[in-house]
Amino acid sequence: MTKLLIIALFCVMTTACSWFEDIQEVPDIPEQQLYQEAMSAMDQENYDLAIEKLQLLEARYPFGRFSEQAQLELIYAYHNSYEPEAARAAADRFIRLHPNHENIDYAYYLKGLTSFEQDISWITQYLPVDETQRDPGAALDSFESFSTLVNRYPDSQYAPDSQKRMVYLKNRLAAYEVHVARYYIQREAFVAAANRGRYVVENMQETPAVPDALAVMIEAYTHLGQQDLAADTQSVLNKNFPGYQYTPIYKGEKTLFDAATFDLFSSAKEAPVAAPVRMSQDAPKPERSIFSTVTFGVFDDDEETAK
Repeated sequence: MTKLLIIALFCVMTTACSWFEDIQEVPDIPEQQLYQEAMSAMDQENYDLAIEKLQLLEARYPFGRFSEQAQLELIYAYHNSYEPEAARAAADRFIRLHPNHENIDYAYYLKGLTSFEQDISWITQYLPVDETQRDPGAALDSFESFSTLVNRYPDSQYAPDSQKRMVYLKNRLAAYEVHVARYYIQREAFVAAANRGRYVVENMQETPAVPDALAVMIEAYTHLGQQDLAADTQSVLNKNFPGYQYTPIYKGEKTLFDAATFDLFSSAKEAPVAAPVRMSQDAPKPERSIFSTVTFGVFDDDEETAK
């Protein structure tokens, strides 16, 4: 029995030694060297490596000389590596931990810029996608970050660019509100449509969507039987935007065909029919050529021109 215990203990000790031999120690890299390696990776646009170095620096030297700057650089690295969620999380963390940092305006700017560019992709750049009909969540986050930057740090070097981006975002958000209001009118939700239009008029007065919002309010009030409100809104529209042309949105009650086809054809307009050419009954009809017959008459005009 004693021999068996000795043999078992020997096996355990041998195995333990083999475990420790497999463990490789990570060399203790100095803080400054880690930071320089991260900055070198950033200069080479190798943002994945830069993120790895910055995370290691923060983990090993949480209270070191480069710790705060590493957290700030990490936001930029995440932003350039197209990781918007990680970039915003890193920005929020920096703002929470260092509310009085001298470069906190840069953290707000990067956070807003990350949300601003989140929806930009090759699809939106090369295809005619209407941004006003897309989810405005990222635009709202971006506007909030830029607004905080401009209000708290008006003298920041990033404030002028933030203000320009806020104008664009405000126009987009206003257009989105009008788009939603028009959808409500189509669905006969006239109260909701009027509220959406009024929100644009009251809170986004300098945007190009204001006349559209007023027109939506007029149509909604008219269908609600609020003639006084419709007339007052109409006078405001005429006074501030004379000559504005508006096409009513509401098409009336749905037909059985519209309901069956889920309104796919309800907004389609019929093309005007040209007046038929009157021909004498005695006039002979022109004979079609073989080419015209084969091509189903698609190139008849070209054929006549060639003649």
